[in-house]
Amino acid sequence: MESQHPSDWYTPKPVLEKVKVQSNWGLTLFSVLVFALSFLYIFSDELDFVFYLILVLFLHEMGHYLLMKQFNYEGLRMLFIPLMGAFVQGSKKQYSQKESFLVIAAGPFPGVFFGLIVLFLAQRYQQVWLLELSFLFLFLNVLNLLPIDPLDGGQLFKLFVRQKRDLFLLVFALLSSLLMITVGYLIDSWILLAFGFLMSFKVRSFQRNYHLRQELDRQGLDYELNYDDLSDQHYHALKQVVLDQNPKLRQLENLHGEASKEIQEVIASHVNAVLSVPIERDASRRFKILLVCLWLLLVLLPVFLLIGPFFDFTWYFETL
Repeated sequence: MESQHPSDWYTPKPVLEKVKVQSNWGLTLFSVLVFALSFLYIFSDELDFVFYLILVLFLHEMGHYLLMKQFNYEGLRMLFIPLMGAFVQGSKKQYSQKESFLVIAAGPFPGVFFGLIVLFLAQRYQQVWLLELSFLFLFLNVLNLLPIDPLDGGQLFKLFVRQKRDLFLLVFALLSSLLMITVGYLIDSWILLAFGFLMSFKVRSFQRNYHLRQELDRQGLDYELNYDDLSDQHYHALKQVVLDQNPKLRQLENLHGEASKEIQEVIASHVNAVLSVPIERDASRRFKILLVCLWLLLVLLPVFLLIGPFFDFTWYFETL
């Protein structure tokens, strides 16, 4: 009699349909148009500012895009969000820590560098439009380097963390949310306030994941892998923990029965959300130290140059 492998005793895990995202520059241009119109609706007489803003954001995101393309990310596309900003979307099955560092840094690092070059040109030729463009380059990219989630600086900071990562992400998201709400209130910025409150929902998500992964660690269940790589046995073990941590989800399964394909797909999506995408820790200590030094330099240097005796902006104020 042929013996069966234990994994054969489990029903096959549900298949999660992947949404295939293709690069669509037509959609990018449409999002730029909507972005521009949304700003012009509020700042109708600031056409130059809107153009500069789009240019700075586009070059910033293009840095991310080119590095992601170089490292063979899939489903790449760039989109602008009205009254907020822009982002580049892409994914990989296996991530590299070193590549991820470079992809994140490829937006703000060159952005600050461009801003400094334009600043020197503006000072030399005393061109108002160059000075305003340089300020925008420096402000947006230096701001993006601050270690606040979901800014690039926050994403860089999270990549350094390995031990107790989920606890750190929970605390980090909470502090980021409180900071944005506080600053938004103090400077009367509804955009920052909105970001802060949106971050609070992310805090709750991190909290659920933290407690859930604590239980997975206690049971010795690996969750640093892709959904497609889960065996049926491993899937069902993770599923039981997810259901134990989410009574409403278990009630939903009991109400509709395990045979319900739709309910099983919902549960599978919850299991998938628990998984942490594998990342190869291939960044050397020397590389990390260099990155941190560049990070600090690009945050502090623009401030040092602008408040120091290196530039004379009296000519700018005389033109106002």
